[in-house]
Amino acid sequence: MEGIKSRLLAGTAELGLVVSNQQSELLINYLILLQKWNKAYNLTAIRDPDAMVSKHLLDSLSIAPYLQGNRYLDVGTGAGLPGIPLAILYPDKQFSLLDSNGKKTRFLIEARQQLKLLNVSIHSERAELFQPEEPYDGVLSRAFASLLDMVNGCEKHLAPGGRLYAMKGVFPDTELSQLPKHFIVEHSYSLSVPNVDEDRHLLVLGRC
Repeated sequence: MEGIKSRLLAGTAELGLVVSNQQSELLINYLILLQKWNKAYNLTAIRDPDAMVSKHLLDSLSIAPYLQGNRYLDVGTGAGLPGIPLAILYPDKQFSLLDSNGKKTRFLIEARQQLKLLNVSIHSERAELFQPEEPYDGVLSRAFASLLDMVNGCEKHLAPGGRLYAMKGVFPDTELSQLPKHFIVEHSYSLSVPNVDEDRHLLVLGRC
């Protein structure tokens, strides 16, 4: 695992992130759990550990500098991406992980317990039916749905001044043209993820 750790630390440094030894160990232990459960639960199509570091961990952490607020909902989180890596990086922020797939949420519950992530909560529900106790400063989505579906399904979960953080590959011109008029793109970031030679973008959407 030393090679994996070196790759992770080099990547986080390239992203300009400060990661403690304890945090790097948690990130690696998360990958070990993901690999173990993936054999039975098919949580991700990516199985190579090096590729997992880049396309799961570093890809998730690439949006970290742009987050504003303290409470986040990760919609369609799947295996916990980007929520779990971000929760490890920001132990002072709260992350709710939402997915309607029972197998995936069972893995998330185990990961939270094994990694002792006290700032993570797990919810097995569809986004439009989910009823949180409090609204969120930010709703995160990693290739979960179109921007229109994200707005329609998640707007009600936003606190006043809250934002939608949509992680995309190729810049979604067509999706942007379908946005409701009361939402605007506050920021658009072109992300450079170490060892990932593919387009990555983060769109930050807010109410007008």
